[in-house]
Amino acid sequence: MASTYSALKIELIGTGEQAGTWGNTTNTNLGTAIEEAITGSANVTFANASVTLTLSDTNATQTARNLRLNLVGTANAAYNLVVPAIEKQYIVNNTLANAITVKNSTGNGIAVAPSTTQVVFNDGTDVVLANTVYLGIPQSGSDKTTTYTLGLTDRSRVVAIGSSGLINVPDNVFSNGDAVLVFNNTNAASNMTMSIATAYIAGADADKANIAISARGLASILFINSTACVVTGNVS
Repeated sequence: MASTYSALKIELIGTGEQAGTWGNTTNTNLGTAIEEAITGSANVTFANASVTLTLSDTNATQTARNLRLNLVGTANAAYNLVVPAIEKQYIVNNTLANAITVKNSTGNGIAVAPSTTQVVFNDGTDVVLANTVYLGIPQSGSDKTTTYTLGLTDRSRVVAIGSSGLINVPDNVFSNGDAVLVFNNTNAASNMTMSIATAYIAGADADKANIAISARGLASILFINSTACVVTGNVS
């Protein structure tokens, strides 16, 4: 009986087949096919068009078998990455400028945003999220009761202002996309000193040297680059 192949194209040797050579097949199954499926990473190159990955009956290296797919090349619009319609998990790292939807040739898919990584599961019909994340925002240390200058360790965290606390937003520290949430945990307004070169309140075009956070108010600071930010929330 000749060899057959699993969904991941691992060669299943037929009874009595490959006498004296079955070890080579087994080594390729273990060292290539199974290793790719468990820990493998492969580049998928886009050239301003959708890409379709396929699997053929061989245990030799195949891009679609890998656990991690690293999307590279160029994408001047949103495109599809069509994967084989088998049950399989993928870690998709999208380095492109536009979203890429991972899907089968039919069925629903998951759009992976540019410059993000997403874990997806192909159930053979649809590609779905493999994980649902409930995002909690941790506090950065205890309430600040003196003048406190925001730093990189405060990214994606809540900085709370306590009695007598003041916040300074520095210049040339943060990068594009960094964000900090500031909570004024007092019964009076608190001023933030905007030492950063340019600071806007969302919806206004005026550069602010100081921004007040209302009592028990929240201020969300989004950094546009190292020298500019936008602040929204209970601020003036």
